[in-house]
Amino acid sequence: MKIDDNGKFKYSRSNAIGLWAAVGPYYAMFPLEFAFDIVKEYSKPGQLVLDPFAGRGSSIYAAATQNRIGLGIEINSLGWIYSQTKLQPASLWNVEKRLISLIEKSKANVQALMELPEFFSMCYSETVLNFLITARNELNWKKSKVDRTLMGLLLIHLHGKLGEGLSNQMRQTKAMGPKYSIDWWQKMNYITPPEIPIEDFLLDRIRRRYSKGKPKVTEESIVKLGDCTQLLPKIAKLVDNNKKKPCSLLFTSPPYQGVTNYHDDQWLRLWMLGGDPKPGYRVEKYKDKFSSKEVYHGLLDSVFKYVSRIMSEDGTVYVRTSAREFTFDTTIEILDKYFPTWNKEIKEKPFPQKTQTHLFGDSEKKPGEKDIILTQK
Repeated sequence: MKIDDNGKFKYSRSNAIGLWAAVGPYYAMFPLEFAFDIVKEYSKPGQLVLDPFAGRGSSIYAAATQNRIGLGIEINSLGWIYSQTKLQPASLWNVEKRLISLIEKSKANVQALMELPEFFSMCYSETVLNFLITARNELNWKKSKVDRTLMGLLLIHLHGKLGEGLSNQMRQTKAMGPKYSIDWWQKMNYITPPEIPIEDFLLDRIRRRYSKGKPKVTEESIVKLGDCTQLLPKIAKLVDNNKKKPCSLLFTSPPYQGVTNYHDDQWLRLWMLGGDPKPGYRVEKYKDKFSSKEVYHGLLDSVFKYVSRIMSEDGTVYVRTSAREFTFDTTIEILDKYFPTWNKEIKEKPFPQKTQTHLFGDSEKKPGEKDIILTQK
């Protein structure tokens, strides 16, 4: 990242911070410059920045690379892997060694080790699919830094445009549904998936990621994998016992009610992490598109209740939310409930002419977003 003439951050791949900041294509993510600017403006070095809906961890990464301590929580295992890969990447040598060992092991798997739907044989060549299944079975991404780093970098290229990913033609940001993909491939005559030279393809991209080294971050910064409604009460209890409220900046964007399902959006990458080979299976609480307004209200109420017990009196609450009436009104109602004496500023943030959803054929005009900023000043 670089600073422009106006003191704002400008994304650049000319250094390690910029190269690693972009790890993880993710639907509805914070703009990188925005995350860095907000952390810089509303917190100071050494202070704690909290994001209970961390996503791919842009807010926490922005804090950790600016000498703040970032603490994030993310319920989606894909977002967590991206976050931790950026914060704590393993050494290049260990990642390369692990990749080559998996490629060699996959060559012994003449036939895929799992029975998979037709989608997979149309999406990947047999060689690539054998490698992916081997990596899926072998990488202990929850416990091993090396395995997590390799998995995080592999997931970036799991699918994308022809020549840019391991798959048949597909968007990189999110995976389309199996039936839609098969029908589209057949219609466009993309019947045979590309044969990718896995070792050369992945080593080239991994080495590019490490070409400027690893980012320097505060060691205490971390994103925890889990449900923030369960983890925040534990954090708040520790804070109550210490009688000191440590959080200087709450910087987050909760999911928007009824907009998208982040788990279905990433169903193929979540399959790679051990999930089901089809989207829409085993929908769990707080892992859908929040069609229920009651459930959505309960989520925000629980989160901001415990966040209010962690915030320092001279801190800042910065929440980006949807301008859609229910989502915005609910957010305001609950923030007023738990921060009744704090000053409130609202900034309108119209969407640019085209949003991420335009990539998937949704040309409907969107209402935009709103930033809610609370301070005691």
